[in-house]
Amino acid sequence: MFNYFELYLNKNDKEMKDRRSFLKTACKPIVLAAFGIPLLEACSTEDETSTNNTTSTNPQTTPVEPLVIDLTDNNFKNLQDVGGWLNYTGKNILLVRISESEVRVFDNKCPHQGNRDNWSYDGNTFECGYHNNTFSDECAGSLTCYNANLDGNILTIEF
Repeated sequence: MFNYFELYLNKNDKEMKDRRSFLKTACKPIVLAAFGIPLLEACSTEDETSTNNTTSTNPQTTPVEPLVIDLTDNNFKNLQDVGGWLNYTGKNILLVRISESEVRVFDNKCPHQGNRDNWSYDGNTFECGYHNNTFSDECAGSLTCYNANLDGNILTIEF
């Protein structure tokens, strides 16, 4: 007598072997995408990827001379008042006046896709205008923060 149960098991065994073979030989990203597993992080905010980036130093790079800025220069008039900020694209930095005695300086490269030219600031966070990613004005956030010393109206930035 024919055993339908055995036929069913054999058929399922063959399908399982076919699946295993497919999974072993298929391109992994395609397989992961087919199962709905995201491969890349989508547009995000810094809260999800926050790292401490204080003072960028790399012993293998050539030291860069400090940048000295006179805040009385008309190009930097936005930094004369607390809360003022500037995207200084000529030097690839974001500057924000935190207090009478502190200006914070960040690399203006968006950690998401590297854009430098489309920033806004709301008093606490920078926003990249390309994908609306937001980043804290704290030196413990995702933007690289540089050491800056304010002496009167002279700002010295060490890269």
